[in-house]
Amino acid sequence: MDRHDIRLRALRDDEVPAAVAVLARGMRDNPSHVAAFGDDPERRLRALRRMFTGLFGAVRHEQRICAVDDDDAIVGFMVAAAPGSCRPSPAQTARMAWSLLPLGPATLARVGAWQRDWGRHDPHQAHSHFGPLAVDAHLQGRGIGTTMLRAYTSRLDATDQLGYLETDKPENVPLYQRHGFMVTGRQDVLGTPNWFMERKPR
Repeated sequence: MDRHDIRLRALRDDEVPAAVAVLARGMRDNPSHVAAFGDDPERRLRALRRMFTGLFGAVRHEQRICAVDDDDAIVGFMVAAAPGSCRPSPAQTARMAWSLLPLGPATLARVGAWQRDWGRHDPHQAHSHFGPLAVDAHLQGRGIGTTMLRAYTSRLDATDQLGYLETDKPENVPLYQRHGFMVTGRQDVLGTPNWFMERKPR
């Protein structure tokens, strides 16, 4: 399967568990997730399912787009928060923290520090906050993520919006740069390099 074999559509509410599973598998080995949740891959999968389930239960995203195959199975997923809605309220933060509580106080503290560090880089001007984006682990490298990213940036241009994202994977930086994003900051978060990127509409 490659990008020519998939189509994009909005995610239905009943598909959130399937989308969360794709995100967890696709992002299991991200450096920040290893730093936050430990070396055990199965523990990271469980932690990511909890984290993303808590996120989507607490925050309503403007865009929830899935890539599906010929059988309408989800193979990739991305979200974007509308301007002014990317930072969770105290109540939403508490709801997300509750979802991670079974992982222990040390993990909860690491995730809290990680999110605070990311929050300090949020642009002050109105922006569309992109991510997470992931393709299922066994399908990565086939252009599916590029297809989703192209759809997102086309929407940014059509709506004249500033785009913003974070990434902890150095190989993602040139990918995002090819789609018009520029690095505006870099910081070690939980001991791992993170890049913060903005894209002005074209």
